Amino acid sequence: MHTPSKGTALITGASTGIGAVYADRLARRGYDLILVARNVIKLGQLARRLTDGTGRNVEVIAADLNDKRDLARVEEVLKHDASITLLVNNAGVGSHKPLLESDVDAMEDMVSLNVTALTRLTYAAAPAFVARGNGAIINIASIVGIAPEILNGVYGGSKAYVLAFSHSLQHELADKGVRIQAVLPGATATPFWDVAGLPSSNLPPEIVMTTEDLVDAALAGYDQGELVTIPPLPDKAEWDRWEAARRDMAPRLSLKQAAPRYGIAR
Repeated sequence: MHTPSKGTALITGASTGIGAVYADRLARRGYDLILVARNVIKLGQLARRLTDGTGRNVEVIAADLNDKRDLARVEEVLKHDASITLLVNNAGVGSHKPLLESDVDAMEDMVSLNVTALTRLTYAAAPAFVARGNGAIINIASIVGIAPEILNGVYGGSKAYVLAFSHSLQHELADKGVRIQAVLPGATATPFWDVAGLPSSNLPPEIVMTTEDLVDAALAGYDQGELVTIPPLPDKAEWDRWEAARRDMAPRLSLKQAAPRYGIAR
């Protein structure tokens, strides 16, 4: 039986990996879909499979989010399509190479996709969600956002931005009917690693989660109302302590006088 629509979910980076699994799971939850990615052939194949399997309406937008014109087209959809109730900012790239071995132009492209495109799409969606008093934004960050030493520093920095941005969005939009979730995957078996130059088959198998388990855990965290979901972390209390310490420190981060340990009291 065709269930009533929960609205439309727009998913970036939707043709493969995490984005494609989100598309499958959200369609089965009753969302219609707008799938955004560069590869129009894979998008079309996925759209047909999901429409046949779920009966949901699935549209595709072939777009390179590092191309300003393509990005602007997606922004316009988010601003003006009143059926959209969920934005999944999943598109992103990474690198495992250290700073001194990385091409700075490639790093700039990474920031453009992981930070700039995500920010602009959020800026397009959030006012529309607030105006309707309903909507949700899921930002796919990474564990390197809190552990930047693990991989490339620009990648870690870009994902730290996604986490900080999500905290700020939660602070500003929670009382306006807009849900925010940041998802921090660890190593996940996706084509991401191939693009980054280190196929996941080269990683210790005990640290690599399947894409299906990652998305299913992330959606379970969403259902539980989590702002930050770290699917591999066994004990959520560890994150809660981290977050409590950060928030507890906040009132002491900006004071008139320097701390006594610096020895410059006037």
